[in-house]
Amino acid sequence: MSDQPIVANVTQTFYDRMAAQYDKFYQDWDQATRQEAAFLKSIFDAHGFDLTSRILDCACGIGTQAIGLAKLDYSVTASDISKGELKEAEKRASARGVSVDFRQADFRKLSAAFPEPFDLIICMDNALPHMLTPEDLEQAVQSITAQLRKGGLFVASIRDYDLMLEEKPNFSAPYVHKTEKGQRVLFQTWDWQGDNYRFIQYIIDDEATTTVSRFECEYRATRRSELTSLLESCGCAVQWKMPEETGFYQPIVIAKKAE
Repeated sequence: MSDQPIVANVTQTFYDRMAAQYDKFYQDWDQATRQEAAFLKSIFDAHGFDLTSRILDCACGIGTQAIGLAKLDYSVTASDISKGELKEAEKRASARGVSVDFRQADFRKLSAAFPEPFDLIICMDNALPHMLTPEDLEQAVQSITAQLRKGGLFVASIRDYDLMLEEKPNFSAPYVHKTEKGQRVLFQTWDWQGDNYRFIQYIIDDEATTTVSRFECEYRATRRSELTSLLESCGCAVQWKMPEETGFYQPIVIAKKAE
């Protein structure tokens, strides 16, 4: 039996609380939107998708990928479970003069929000491992691939859990960003229970005064073989691209739905 309400509530609360600070993960958020959009476009181009393709970003957060792609003149629809992040994304899109159709949706239930299929669907920045059971992940993959048109492409990124599960580390390497008045340090601590781990995200602004923000959530370490099997069962041809090949910070899965 799936624990959908628990997954939704915990994840939604986490991102609602962190929405106003999410851009702190980046040294320069606007530059990141441009870089990630260019990276995704290179994947789309390589698979024969041009600027007329309709895109759904089904875990859009504050719009990092969706806004960058809209700036490239794609038609972009973006959804997220977090109202707080959608509000922040809408504000950022408006400030940058781009049009994105933002909607609240759980990516396990996309058909309830979107009657028409998309050419391209993306789910970046380790969003899929918020599915805390195999059943939830299966439902998410079925929901996402059902919203792809025949021949459409799904692109997602997740952490390298195949490697992480060998050691199950207790913390992440910190990000350190210089700021105008000092520095910002971001890191997570991890408490493992089987393949699941509770994590605490710390954001430390060490400037004239030091402030610490603390946010809690949970992931399930998702092996590439598990995600591959689910995508193939939904009629997709699957390939993985690793960071040493792409230069992107996480492994990328590219799944093309059968014609």
